[in-house]
Amino acid sequence: MTGTVAVTLPAALLPLFPGAPGLLQLDAGTVDEVMDALEARWPGMRDRLCDSRPAIRRHINVFVEGRRATLATPLPPGTEVFIITAVSGG
Repeated sequence: MTGTVAVTLPAALLPLFPGAPGLLQLDAGTVDEVMDALEARWPGMRDRLCDSRPAIRRHINVFVEGRRATLATPLPPGTEVFIITAVSGG
């Protein structure tokens, strides 16, 4: 089942894809479908977020309903999806 979900993109990604907003609405039923929709609008974005396995890249986190998600995570209509870059330091 596919429905509209709200997707928040990381600020660090926006300068690489002119015209990409920080928050957008997409039709998607899984996180993988979100990645496909982002790629359709901004070619190359999926490669920044996912690796060749395919899986979400190590230093990218995707949260759905406050829980860390995978590409297979289902998205009921109205779900909020947050894509953030991991922060590390010492």
